[in-house]
Amino acid sequence: MPNGLAVAGGIMAEVSDGRTAAEYTRGAVYGLAAVSIWSGGLVVAGLGLRTSLTPWDIAALRFGVAGLLLLPLVLRKGLALERLGWIGLAMVVLGGGAPVLLANAGLLFAPAAHAGALFPGVMPLMVATLAAVILHEPFTAKKKFGFAMILPGVFAIAWDARGIIGSQQSIGHALFLASGLAWACYTVAMRRARLDGLHAPAIAALGALLLYVPVYSFVAGAGLIKAPWADIALQVIVQGLLTNIISYFLYGRAVSILGASSGAALAALCPVMTALLAIPILAEWPTAKDWMGIIAISVGVYVVSGGPLPEGHRLSLLHRMTNRATEVDQAGGTTRVRVR
Repeated sequence: MPNGLAVAGGIMAEVSDGRTAAEYTRGAVYGLAAVSIWSGGLVVAGLGLRTSLTPWDIAALRFGVAGLLLLPLVLRKGLALERLGWIGLAMVVLGGGAPVLLANAGLLFAPAAHAGALFPGVMPLMVATLAAVILHEPFTAKKKFGFAMILPGVFAIAWDARGIIGSQQSIGHALFLASGLAWACYTVAMRRARLDGLHAPAIAALGALLLYVPVYSFVAGAGLIKAPWADIALQVIVQGLLTNIISYFLYGRAVSILGASSGAALAALCPVMTALLAIPILAEWPTAKDWMGIIAISVGVYVVSGGPLPEGHRLSLLHRMTNRATEVDQAGGTTRVRVR
């Protein structure tokens, strides 16, 4: 007959929220792949702004390419209005498109390393808050600890604009935070409706194509014609295909496996990846205070994501679960365990 330690050891094969270790790993792989693409997309967008392209040009290329490629999917599956509702549809369309405009505009005022910290770095906090209210996902003590690590990192970065509050960098910081809030709305709406695969990205892409591209073509479309074809091709591949289609699909899979707040929390590595990529590509070196903020944000969001705990914490948890495994009943050769 297994003792309490063996019982608890079997229970430890599962991670939080009833997910197995294999499920967590699969969801984490999806999420980290999406984060890798986002980091590259932020840096490539910053590179494009150093050419003749504007934030509005880059957004038009992204929306136009993704909207046209995913149009057949929307025509086949529809807008999922019966599952999203009008509010949910608006959250998907606006939340999937607005972050691009806001983040690209923010890069005009602040470096890519700041974008990586304040957009995907803080977005999990916003997702968890909305998920607790709308999806009733638990706001656990572990999440509170993680968010307590995030906020100091945010302030360290946001107020390091050469010590001047209200500087141009602060404008970029506000735009990055607004991007995170818009993306949080998209995440929660997608999770609530349980849209599969590319369905949510397709709806968002089509909405951006219809709402943004016509206005852009009328107001500023002539500028894109004058841009070098090499610059346009790079943005089409990275922004239109990789970021707006493939990364959205990967992110959706992570959220469907891990949940809204835990799946979104994997964006914790984006600040580090963005900062590292920005060094060789954009020649942007984060300051010491930037690095402190980036590390604090990354550690905090890692905790929120439900990542593996250090050995000491696992043993402590195992001990508590052993004490709580109070009923081991053998009947007919079958062992039944109930944890109170």
